[in-house]
Amino acid sequence: MTVAIQTRRRASNRRSPIAERRRQALEQARGSRNKPTRRSRYVERVSKDPKPLGFYVIAVVTLTLVLFGLVMVLSSSSIVSFHRGRSPWFFFSKQAIYAIVGSVALFMAYRMPLDKLRLIARTLPVFGLGFMMLSFIPGIGTSVNGARAWVHIGDYNIQPAEFMKLILIVYGADLLARREKSIHDFTQALRPYLTVVAIAAGIAIVQSDIGSCVVLSLIGVSMLFLAGAPLKPMFLAAIGAGCLGALYVVQDPDKLSRITSFLDIHGTRESDGYQVYQALISLSNGGLTGTGIGAGTGKWGYVPIAHSDFIFSIVGEEMGLLGVLGLMTLFAFLIYFAFQVALSCRHRFGFLVAAGIGCWMTVQVTINIGGVIGIMPVTGLTLPFISFGGSSLIASMAAAGLLMNVARRPR
Repeated sequence: MTVAIQTRRRASNRRSPIAERRRQALEQARGSRNKPTRRSRYVERVSKDPKPLGFYVIAVVTLTLVLFGLVMVLSSSSIVSFHRGRSPWFFFSKQAIYAIVGSVALFMAYRMPLDKLRLIARTLPVFGLGFMMLSFIPGIGTSVNGARAWVHIGDYNIQPAEFMKLILIVYGADLLARREKSIHDFTQALRPYLTVVAIAAGIAIVQSDIGSCVVLSLIGVSMLFLAGAPLKPMFLAAIGAGCLGALYVVQDPDKLSRITSFLDIHGTRESDGYQVYQALISLSNGGLTGTGIGAGTGKWGYVPIAHSDFIFSIVGEEMGLLGVLGLMTLFAFLIYFAFQVALSCRHRFGFLVAAGIGCWMTVQVTINIGGVIGIMPVTGLTLPFISFGGSSLIASMAAAGLLMNVARRPR
């Protein structure tokens, strides 16, 4: 009896080959459903990967600079705007709208996959250069402070050169990353990029926008240097551009006197050096702690364009030396972490984008502040995030979004 029962149990435990294969197939299907795919593993890793310190520093510094810029635009423009018969909130309201648009640009730049950005980068110079050419069309282009570098759309003036600065960085990063192995070949890598830079700088110089011409040229040189291009062609291109720029300035006495006025500010204080001279007076009035926001006197008409190119003088007067050092510290943090993000990026394209933005901010901040304090020529450049101007603010915020985009990538 016991033997019969054990025999039946062994027979019941045996499975036919068909049943065994069915069981294995069911277990394999169940395991494949539970096993994460390559994309799901990547998404999970990105979501769980903690963002580096540079990401949060760039976000906080950008927000702080934008909010501080709104306060200083209101303080520096309200009196002049009221004297012109407008609302004291006129420039502040427009700058607030620009900040909202810039926030959208920052978010889009932050969320855009870098692979898609690289696909768009190859066509960006066509749109950027075409946008700059619109300033020469009657009825569309307009002149501001002697520079025909603006496009009038509705109630707003747009300066295409500000967006061209960012375009040169993105386009150059894509081109130089794709042709990394042929970077020493002038025909393959250097000539295409230098051609775009030369056209953009040439359009800016024809528009009498000397500041944008200088910044565009320096961005081009910086991108080539960061990509490891040979120094000899870069040196020759810089000499050629410098000679052409000097020839352009020398043949026009008005431009020459404006460029060289910083060499004798006291002697030209009644003519070309008037703006810088008044800016220095405003800075000296600030002392250590400043007169207080809204209590400065330079914005009462003594410092021309106090809410735009020369807003740094109002910051120095109302915030004092401590406020100036605080502002420069914020810019130093932004630039430092831009290069830190570049060094920690594992993609060459991201490295060039982040480092290029760091070079751009360094150049523009240096030229603007140098012009205000009288150690460099006045070129009409804005102070990023701080000066009044929609094109500059939107382009700068989009650049900050790209920095955050590169920074959040997992190592």
